[in-house]
Amino acid sequence: MADSHSGESLLFLTDEQLRQGIEAVFFAYRGFTADPDRILATMAYGRAHHRAIHFINRAPGTTVTNLLAILGVTKQSLNRVLRTLIEDGLVESRVGASDRRERNLYLTEAGIALENRLSDAQRTRMRAAYREAGPEAVIGFRKVLEAMMDPEMRRLYARLRESGQ
Repeated sequence: MADSHSGESLLFLTDEQLRQGIEAVFFAYRGFTADPDRILATMAYGRAHHRAIHFINRAPGTTVTNLLAILGVTKQSLNRVLRTLIEDGLVESRVGASDRRERNLYLTEAGIALENRLSDAQRTRMRAAYREAGPEAVIGFRKVLEAMMDPEMRRLYARLRESGQ
């Protein structure tokens, strides 16, 4: 029988192998968020602030409604985060050009600078991991992540990738 970690055995995984994969995701997420968490802690921000800043940067002018769909949080929770980011001069909320009820969100220069610091830390970690794993593993990793997404999230993710932002 093939080694339990070889490609041939991956079509049938034992519960223990799946458990190891789940634990790897948990520990990788801790590493992935550790550097930004340290930066955010100095500002009394958390991961919700980071996620909002990230996706506002990815789609400047995005609406609050769109951000709610991407983040999957309550309106009350997002409003708390946005209020802080706006008060601190990191995000600007503008009235929609076509629909005045809409609020379009943009990062300010300070918001862009913070987003760059947070993303640089994560890109550095991911770049090193991707180099170590190799190109085939990178493609496989993305396929696994996409397969784990709920269909609606996969569609949102695909739209972000297609927009090229």
